[in-house]
Amino acid sequence: MKSFTEYLTFNLPARMAFLNITPQVEEIVRKSGVAEGLVLCNAMHITASVFINDDEPGLHADYKKWLEKLAPFDASPQTYAHNRTGEDNADAHMKRQVMGREVVVAITKGKLDFGPWEQIFYGEFDGRRPKRVLVKVIGE
Repeated sequence: MKSFTEYLTFNLPARMAFLNITPQVEEIVRKSGVAEGLVLCNAMHITASVFINDDEPGLHADYKKWLEKLAPFDASPQTYAHNRTGEDNADAHMKRQVMGREVVVAITKGKLDFGPWEQIFYGEFDGRRPKRVLVKVIGE
């Protein structure tokens, strides 16, 4: 069994955005030399996410609208207790919780073993600063 680790860093200019990171993950899997195994992609920040879904702009717009209804941005300390600590990003923590922290994808014959339309996305909910994603490949 071998393992291979790389970190991706993103600094998205928008407060909330989604970025398809499938090509970067595919390249890391290729570099790892693992033919059969798993790849873990983990957002290493509490206001960012990694998730799998379709790369369709309408869906992404729907996610943004839905997430904003669930946890609207409001920097005031009256709305969110977390913002009483001097932060203004309580909504971003909640959006991350809904969208998830990490994904695991099977590797078969050296390729990501996806279902139809599946892609890996980085989700940003409190942008404008660098954040990392861990990509760890394990297998043979």
